[in-house]
Amino acid sequence: MRRVLHISDLHFGRTREDLLEPLIETINRLAPDVVAFSGDLTQRARESQFEQAAAFIAHLEMPVLAVPGNHDTPIDNPWLRFVKPFARYRRLIDEDLEPEFLDDELALVGVNTVNRFAWQSGKISRRTIRRVCDAFEGQIDGRTHLAMMHHPLEHDPGTEKRLMRGARAAVACLGRCGADVVLSGHLHNAAVAPLTAAPGVLLVQAGTGLSSRLREETNNFNLLHIEPGAIKVERYGAENQPRFKIIQTARFAKAKGVWREV
Repeated sequence: MRRVLHISDLHFGRTREDLLEPLIETINRLAPDVVAFSGDLTQRARESQFEQAAAFIAHLEMPVLAVPGNHDTPIDNPWLRFVKPFARYRRLIDEDLEPEFLDDELALVGVNTVNRFAWQSGKISRRTIRRVCDAFEGQIDGRTHLAMMHHPLEHDPGTEKRLMRGARAAVACLGRCGADVVLSGHLHNAAVAPLTAAPGVLLVQAGTGLSSRLREETNNFNLLHIEPGAIKVERYGAENQPRFKIIQTARFAKAKGVWREV
């Protein structure tokens, strides 16, 4: 079994300072096999905010995988956003915008969906989809295949933000090439359910781990317990006091290529 801690949208520069130490302590106590950050480490992509994010990551005692979010490119400096959108992220967080974590049970592939011409909604290209599918198809049987990206591939009805460009094509391709799970953030709302158009792919959304900008739910993150054909998702939240505890659990089993809640 592998355990993946999925967290998103920390937004350093607009964080709840009372949750910072409790979040670090909780992650280290849970001791997952890998921590997966699905973007928006910062609020305005300023150097001081990336430095705070880097210091947070440095306190974690396990491997960390991160991809950028749209807030990790300069919002208030259009010239820099168009010319060198990831310069600060590369220098202070990770040179690799699409890292991978591979072992004998897990293949976790990072995807950069941030696009300077579609800053809010993001974009996933066919070339990117092919890269992810190639990574999955080249792995040994028995591995659980996860893709991680900032922008979700599907929105619930009534979501105000626009769906990512290329999302529908990506869903179709990932459904065919062996993807099991997609981790994402961006919406500040947590959710877990099979993709409507590809029920063999489980979409796991994280809310915001630290941001003070909440959308009708508490700060939270996910802990995935992964076995072949079975996933348990524990959602940890900070509800009435500055500490994280399990607030929801969902279990899914995969049969005949389809995830179903059990």
